[in-house]
Amino acid sequence: MKAIKVGILGLGTVGGGTALVLQRNANEISRRVGRPVHVTMASVRSLDSQRLCDCSQLTLTQDPFEIVNAPDIDIVVELIGGDTVAKDLVLKAIENKKHVVTANKALIALHGNEIFAAAEAKNVSVSYESAVAGGISIIKAIREGLAGNKIELLAGIINGTGNFILTEMRDKGRTFDDVLVEAQELGYAEADPTFDVEGIDAAHKLTILAAIAFGTPLQFDKVYTEGISKLSLIDVGYAEELGYRIKHLGIAKASDDGLELRVHPTLIPEKRLIANVDGVMNAVLVKGDAVGNTMHYGAGAGAEPTASAVVADILDIVRTIDAPTSCRVPHLGFQPAEIKDRPVKTVEQFESAYYLRFDVSDIAGVMSKLSSQFADQNISIEGIAQKEPVAGQDFVSVIFITQRTNEGQLDRAIASIEAMDEVRADAIKIRVEHFN
Repeated sequence: MKAIKVGILGLGTVGGGTALVLQRNANEISRRVGRPVHVTMASVRSLDSQRLCDCSQLTLTQDPFEIVNAPDIDIVVELIGGDTVAKDLVLKAIENKKHVVTANKALIALHGNEIFAAAEAKNVSVSYESAVAGGISIIKAIREGLAGNKIELLAGIINGTGNFILTEMRDKGRTFDDVLVEAQELGYAEADPTFDVEGIDAAHKLTILAAIAFGTPLQFDKVYTEGISKLSLIDVGYAEELGYRIKHLGIAKASDDGLELRVHPTLIPEKRLIANVDGVMNAVLVKGDAVGNTMHYGAGAGAEPTASAVVADILDIVRTIDAPTSCRVPHLGFQPAEIKDRPVKTVEQFESAYYLRFDVSDIAGVMSKLSSQFADQNISIEGIAQKEPVAGQDFVSVIFITQRTNEGQLDRAIASIEAMDEVRADAIKIRVEHFN
């Protein structure tokens, strides 16, 4: 059969890893799909840089539009990132009836609805497994492996940088700022780490997973997003004392009255599997009505783990390259006509248990005054802990763990408490999930 020719836009870490895997495993890949698959072109910023792969048989160009317009390229692999030029390149490739593989979560989260519609119209595929959680293949698992289930919940550690920082804070008692510097030195965090530490990267990924899980359009603008940059080492330690670990999670839940789409720090009981995913590793918990809880774990970044997902997408396209759209797995797992909008809850409508810390005057009667504010909002308390006063301070920290409650009600109770003269600072509020 005719060899399939691949053009790669961006030959950096992931692009070079993709070309390397295709070259190294060429015979195995040919056996799997029944025809050769060759990288023949790649776009680069500099023609003189060192590469991870052998470039002797590649045509290199500094103009990526040469590749999307090349008549003999069958599959375009977009690995340059961003959502401006990348979008133009992907739409042009689709217009030219080329299949597309991308690792670009921002592109899919922000423009996927438009891109998938264009691909349907041109009878080509856009595959994006590597956009979420690197080599875990979580998109394939939800879209295909769990296709017989009604997905009820998914929760993921889907940003390795944030997970590395929280692991170091917990295990070594280091501050956020200290660990962030090391993460940048190790290459886990960018010079501008905002996307990682403020949850934007995770929100992009959650947008994609939720759309596949629940059959809704991609809607990044409706994801509630909270980062880890304001997390205190004090609360990381208190959580550990109480039998919890803090993880930065992307959570999507479905209920009769709408969806919850949220990214934020979360206390998880230390015995849960997902609470023990450390360092730069990723994990996604998916709960289906038939299968129950499933856990998907692995490397979320890196040249070859991500390349593994990119190459798998390429091979999926090769297997069905001559088939009509109706014979391929739909882009979001549901037939396009069955993608239905559903209401997305605001933060005031969320339901969770909560960890709350108040710094209060060390005087008699304060605890009962705090507790009465929760009672006024019909909020039940699971546990209370009062910490020993620190030498030289005239206040103590009081910690409440609530039972599941509505966040709007909780915030009204917190506002009443913060208005009390005995309360020294704004409350610390962190959501708690048990994933039973």
